[in-house]
Parts: sequence; structure tokens; C-alpha cells
Amino acid sequence: MPSPAATRLTIDLDALAHNFHVLRAHAPGAEAAPVVKADGYGLGAGPVARRLWAEGARSFFVARLQEGEALRAALGPERAATILVLDGLTAGAGARLAQARLTPVLAGLPQVQAAAALAAAAGAPMACALHIDTGMNRSGLTAVETHALVQGRDLLRHLDVHLVMSHLGSAPTPSDQRNGAQLERFGPLRALFPESRASLAASAGIFLGEAYRFEQVRPGISLYGGGPEETPDPRLKAVAKLEAPILDIRNLAAGEMVGYGSAVVVERPTRLAIVGAGYADGVVRAGRRGGYAWLRGRRPLVIVTMDLIAIDLGDAPAGVGEMVELLGPNALLDDQAAAAGTVAHECLVRLGGRAERVYIGEI
Repeated sequence: MPSPAATRLTIDLDALAHNFHVLRAHAPGAEAAPVVKADGYGLGAGPVARRLWAEGARSFFVARLQEGEALRAALGPERAATILVLDGLTAGAGARLAQARLTPVLAGLPQVQAAAALAAAAGAPMACALHIDTGMNRSGLTAVETHALVQGRDLLRHLDVHLVMSHLGSAPTPSDQRNGAQLERFGPLRALFPESRASLAASAGIFLGEAYRFEQVRPGISLYGGGPEETPDPRLKAVAKLEAPILDIRNLAAGEMVGYGSAVVVERPTRLAIVGAGYADGVVRAGRRGGYAWLRGRRPLVIVTMDLIAIDLGDAPAGVGEMVELLGPNALLDDQAAAAGTVAHECLVRLGGRAERVYIGEI
């Protein structure tokens, strides 16, 4: 039972399943391998992955070795998923990767060399994926390194390359010519590995067209309700709903200030609701610039100060104890991210551990 006067984060796994099926339907013929890094974008990688497994997902991406180990434990022996670690084979990680049956995404020549050495010592090829950089310049083998790797064959004979992947840097902007340029670079490099599957598209890339989808897509932020073009998308449902109670209602005269540093001065007589949420609950301070809460209709977020938010009620009825939606189906994720000058990913992973968590549709 929810606690009284507690900030509450409701995670709707039925909405997550809906979004998964929407994204998978836009990539017919490709495997949809969910990205559940950063603890399932802050919403709980275990509950998220178990529900997505029930919906048909069989491969998952995480960022860190520790995330992969935790996910393997959360899925349990009855869910023998393929778990790919985007950090690849970091120093000293070989034994732990093997013990948790994790697949490293090798993202540079030193990692390829280390993986080949471990496999040679073990006397068996290492299952892995290869990340090729096609222009994002964040990680991955260069085109020169990829050609040299294939021509030499010495390292590859120790590796079982299940997947060849790259990452689009501009997919949320479909008109950006860099998307097509990356696709053109990826095609010939991917062709060097005819026995391996290929993956280029994450959430936004799924909607760029069939040419970008290959054999696997990697839905991430759009699973959790973030629009592929970083604006609200009616095809997707909100997964996270953050609510907090009204603790007090105050009446201010014109000219009075609100919060630290006189950051807000009201220009008219104003009724403020003081809401019990703040930074530790994942509310971004910069969100006061155009962000809004939902209480019987939209109202502007006036100011966020550590543990409290002040909301201009206007003439709307409201009472102490009433819950205010700060993020969710009415206070939209992409809107709140834009108001804070950031992206939906950051808004979700900032959701702290203080809010009481309630799961809907948990497996």
C-alpha cells in the first residue's frame, strides 16, 4: 500500500510492453533487442527485462559489466537471454564475463586483441560482437582497423562474431545527411562479415526506414516513452509516472519572491501549492524554464529548490495531500526534458531512489 505523503514513482510495465510492440512492428523481420543500461533507464532493469522477455525479447544490451551481472541474476536461469555489454572487454573482466555468460561488444583493436588472447588460452573461440565506428567518433573500430582485422584473420580465428554493429549520431533528426553517410559507410564494412548479423538502428533509427534496420534493432529511450525525434510521440505510452503530494498552499501578494535568491518574483496575487519533491526525486532544477506539472490541468512549474516545488495554482481548486503529476502521461517526458535543456534519457536516469516505487504489470 502506498505510504501517505510520499513521492511516488509508478512504472507501468504494460505501457512498456505496448511500446516494445510498436517499435518491433516498425522493424519487421529484425530482432528487437532492448537496451536496459543504467538500470533500465532508471526504472529497474530486472522488472523491465523480465516483462520484455515475456513479450518475446531474447537479447538485451547493457553498458557495464556490473549491469550485465545484475541482469543475469535478475533474469534467472530460466531466462537464458543473450546479454551484450557495450563497454566490451575491459581490463580484468574476462573471467567475470564468462562466469555470467555475457557477450562483450568489442569496441577497439586492443579489446579485439585481448579477447583473441583469452580465447587462444582457453582453446575455444570467444562469442562477441564488433562495434565499428561509422562517424559518431565515440567508440568502435575504425574502417582501417576493420579491414586490417579481416585481411589478417589471425585474431578473428579466435572469435565467434555473432553481431556487427554501429551507432547513429543524428537519428533523432531524420533530415540530417549524416544518417545517410553513416549508412553508406556501414554497408561495406558490415559485408566483410557475411556470417554475422548486423545492427545499426537504436530507437530513432528504427523510424528512418528499412535500409537502417538490418537483422537487429536496439530500442532504448522509446521503450520508456521518449519520442524518437525527442518530442512527444502519440504512438508511445508513458512508462514512468512521478507524483508528489501538496504539503501546503500559500497566498502571495504581488511583488513577493519565491525560493532561493529571489529567483522568482510574482507579478500578481498568487496561490502557490508547495509540493514535496525535489532534486533527490529526479526533478531537474532547470525544468522551471517552461516545465509544468499536472493537477486537474496544466500549471507551470515555478521553481524547484532541493526538496520542494512551488506551483502556481491560479484559481484551480486544490487541497493539501492531493497528488501532483510531475512526469507521466499528462506531464510528458519529452516536454519536461526540453524545458530542462536536456534529453529524455537524462530525465529518466535521474529519478532517484527516494520515491516510493510501484510497478504495474510486473512479471
